Amino acid sequence: MIRVRNLHKSYWMGSNRLHVLKGIDLDIGAGELLSIMGASGSGKSTLMNILGLLDHSDEGSYQLDGEEMKDLSEKRAALLRSRFVGFVFQSFHLIPFKTAAENVALPLFYQGVPRRKRNRTAEEYLDRVGLADRAGHLPRELSGGQQQRVAIARALVTAPKVLLADEPTGALDSQTSYEILKVLQDVQAEGVAVVIITHERDIAGMTDRIIHLVDGTIDWDRRIQRHDPVAEIGAAAPSELDVIAASAAAVAERGGGEDVGAARE
Repeated sequence: MIRVRNLHKSYWMGSNRLHVLKGIDLDIGAGELLSIMGASGSGKSTLMNILGLLDHSDEGSYQLDGEEMKDLSEKRAALLRSRFVGFVFQSFHLIPFKTAAENVALPLFYQGVPRRKRNRTAEEYLDRVGLADRAGHLPRELSGGQQQRVAIARALVTAPKVLLADEPTGALDSQTSYEILKVLQDVQAEGVAVVIITHERDIAGMTDRIIHLVDGTIDWDRRIQRHDPVAEIGAAAPSELDVIAASAAAVAERGGGEDVGAARE
């Protein structure tokens, strides 16, 4: 689904060049659920923006569904985004004066889908995220978790092949966060590749693979045995040790779990 090779990205700040991504190699298959972690400034958001066709690399190769994403016009990039990519953000980005159903239907409006069909489709997707009974509610009438479910339904309504979620649980409490992760696991089960940018180790521990960035490079990339968010609701969150024991800590000894980077080589 996604194939990245030797990806570099720099930004100029006055006369200073900030080299943000430094030769990223990455493969993401259809139906994968993975998280990307790293400190602020590690390149997580820049990488997501490039994967989502909101920005472009300076050098290297990025293939999406077998097509090279290079030298795209704004119009072509927008067309590919609407066809392949859905976005979910920490702050929901719902239009406050439109109902949940109208927010979900909005991407279909821009695709020229007739009103009756887009309204019906929006209601179907709200039902899939458990909000059929909230279709007529405005965002201010919904909880934070419900608003994020609406945002997920909106991201999925165009049937993308990749869902990019930037800190999707950052504004939510632990229990609501785990409920949102269960929704994202259900999305993955339908064959959509789900990429989560997160600082939260317990959230990363509910994905199948963790990629850790340091200073614009992949420090490690490992598959783990994910936690079940349903089991965690109402219980203590997985500890840092629980998550890293299956991933980061294992890097030192190259034990327990598959090292994806090594497998690629």
